[in-house]
Amino acid sequence: MEHDFMEHDFSFGIEEEYFLVDAETKALARAMPAPFLEAAKLAAKRACGGQVTCEMLQAQIEVATAPHTDMKAAHAELRELRRTVAGIAAQHGLSIIAAGTHPTASGFEARQTESERYDAVVDDLQMIALRNALCGMHVHVELPDPDARVSVMTRMLPFLPLFIALATSSPFWHSRPTGLMGYRLAAYDEEPRTGMPELFHDKKEFDAYVAALVRAGVITDASFIWWAMRPSLAHPTLELRAPDSCTLIEDSIAIAALFRVLARRLYREPRLNADLGPVGRAIAVENKWRAQRYGVHGTFVTEDGAVTIREMIAQVIAETAADAAVLRCTAELERCRTIADVGTSADAQLALYEAQSRTLGDAAALAAVNRWLAATTVGEAMGEGAPASEAASAVAATAGDTVRGTAALSFERHGRT
Repeated sequence: MEHDFMEHDFSFGIEEEYFLVDAETKALARAMPAPFLEAAKLAAKRACGGQVTCEMLQAQIEVATAPHTDMKAAHAELRELRRTVAGIAAQHGLSIIAAGTHPTASGFEARQTESERYDAVVDDLQMIALRNALCGMHVHVELPDPDARVSVMTRMLPFLPLFIALATSSPFWHSRPTGLMGYRLAAYDEEPRTGMPELFHDKKEFDAYVAALVRAGVITDASFIWWAMRPSLAHPTLELRAPDSCTLIEDSIAIAALFRVLARRLYREPRLNADLGPVGRAIAVENKWRAQRYGVHGTFVTEDGAVTIREMIAQVIAETAADAAVLRCTAELERCRTIADVGTSADAQLALYEAQSRTLGDAAALAAVNRWLAATTVGEAMGEGAPASEAASAVAATAGDTVRGTAALSFERHGRT
């Protein structure tokens, strides 16, 4: 390639979406108080230069970091953004939850944000749009040559399910267990132009697809392409959109590191997965489902047979070790192993739910999960090691049961910063 990737820092940014909930009940907020958004925007800008924006539903809010080249600086800013938004929310009787779905919410509870864009989306998608009570995490990585983004995106497809598995935090939907570790994408993929990217191999093909939809009046621009990964229209970046919003900041940073090192490796090795065809994409689609269904506990399909998530993580870490060293994110990348070993937010939520539902019933168990999610999200933001673990123990004690197995391990992990 014409650009020298050795001198490029592959800068990145992270966006996280949160649910706004009642501070006491942890129920989904129906509407966003008018002064809240402006206060949060101003506070975030003053605190760290980050951004706070609204989402389609008033019960959601998004934060976005500045571009970074240092993982620790990104971690610090993301924590500050959570702390700032949580602090402003508390002033309005609200709190925040970082998870792909709210365990007890119905999408129809929340009001739409007033916006011409959102009005158009709701008019087009109808009921599907109003069910979009879903929160994700997006990671942007800038490549040396922005025209290479489509090629890297397509060659990244076999790795896309791994991001989904590591981020699973949406095992509940409308007050019931779904049987999936990550239900968010099952709901989100009801919308058009979502899911696995199409098999485009260069910018020319992607641009032709977008142009056809624009000429037909289907969309106004490429920002209405909502795939699990896409070339960003607003930024010169490749944007990962597949992961659930991570309850733990450390997990968000680990997934961002994984995306960043893979982007660098695929950019510097243009022949890697260059022959990806319909079979390879079909296998990636199957593995996407398996990631949603089983999280880090399943296996992925390869042409040579099944591999476990742990095996795939080990292989990716080994193959991107040089990239991680150059980008100074080896420790953050290694954390992906920890997530696979200990479990994701979905594992903790389900273990807590199962432990408490046996004695207190489903409604009380779901309420406990809501409390744990809020306590962990905010505890992470405050940078305190103990509160998340103590909150989990308090929830269990209140329920008169003991959190066991995966939840106990996960609570221990959540208590460390």
